[in-house]
Amino acid sequence: MSARPKPKAPTPARPEATPSAPRGSKLKSVAGGKTDQSNAVDAIPDLDKVIHERARLAIVSALATSPSRTHNELRDVLALTDGNLSVHARKLEDAGYISCDKDFAGRTPRTTYKLTAAGRAAFERYLGHMEALILSMRTA
Repeated sequence: MSARPKPKAPTPARPEATPSAPRGSKLKSVAGGKTDQSNAVDAIPDLDKVIHERARLAIVSALATSPSRTHNELRDVLALTDGNLSVHARKLEDAGYISCDKDFAGRTPRTTYKLTAAGRAAFERYLGHMEALILSMRTA
């Protein structure tokens, strides 16, 4: 006896894309110029892809509010696992956005992260891009 293949269930129809602004409206790109709706997506690539990821944005935001934070502080405040925090911190460190110092508190190893000048500038730029994008959507 051979097994009969199960018939495939029909795939649900995908909803049509809805434009984020009415047709013909003008949107300001994050670069400050005007663009039409067909080019509105051009504003998104200007976002810093290193910072834009949720956990990395949280790390940079937390470091922007304090001169430095330990690994344990960040882990607890952001509710990340040790491994997840380490991987995302390494990405930020490789980009030059944060610095990582390792020392000992007694016999216990301690990792401290600081936002670099380049990291602060990148974060400010990212916030400016997000504010411009939000503003352009509100005024559209």
